[in-house]
Amino acid sequence: MRILIANDDGYLAPGLAALVQAMQGLGEIDVIAPEQNASGTSNALTLNRPLTVHRAGNGFQYINGTPSDSVHVALTGLLAQRPDLVLSGINNGANMGDDTVYSGTVAAAMEGYLFGIPSIAFSQVDKGWGHLEAAAQVARAVVEQVLAQPPAQRPWLLNVNIPNRADALSLPRQITRLGRRHASEAVIRQTSPRGEMIYWIGPAGDAREAGEGTDFHATANGCVSITPLQVDLTDHAALPSWREAVGRPTGR
Repeated sequence: MRILIANDDGYLAPGLAALVQAMQGLGEIDVIAPEQNASGTSNALTLNRPLTVHRAGNGFQYINGTPSDSVHVALTGLLAQRPDLVLSGINNGANMGDDTVYSGTVAAAMEGYLFGIPSIAFSQVDKGWGHLEAAAQVARAVVEQVLAQPPAQRPWLLNVNIPNRADALSLPRQITRLGRRHASEAVIRQTSPRGEMIYWIGPAGDAREAGEGTDFHATANGCVSITPLQVDLTDHAALPSWREAVGRPTGR
């Protein structure tokens, strides 16, 4: 078995090292990750400049691009053999609800999924890498479970969020749906040393839809959240009304 591992926090991130260590013994592991922190880059691919890949002293490969670049380059030219599984993480902070739209961690896993490879994104709920070893144990257990009982539908894409707890491995695991957040807080305005107005993106909004069954609810109640994701953004329920409204030609 071959496993490709990426992340969005960069190739030196503790979460990446912990995930790689946790997967030892499951098969041949290739690691390619961004050179620098690339959080919030979503599914961006770098098209306006060339990309270079280097190998670090620990054997990991790193690229001067995005998380999606990492997996895309690996699958389309860097690796001699196609992996059987793509993993991403362990991220420094949650990727729940609306976060998944912006997440580089989820995007790296999604890139594998788009190439037809089963993929999993792993994140810790809180920032700071607290109890990272326990989170890595959960990641190993989840991978072993899905390999032992793979779903009939392939490929598949899972988004896993793990509470920062020493007993994370013993926590219940819930299959969840994505919650929703309130709109992000206002941008933070500052003045640069040159007198220019600069802006920092504000913090994410608080959870808005966090009821039972959501990823927010599961992690808040001491569970590991596992959310199956898909890429199809079509509003299928609204198709009939849109066909009625604008789907027919109108006379002049």
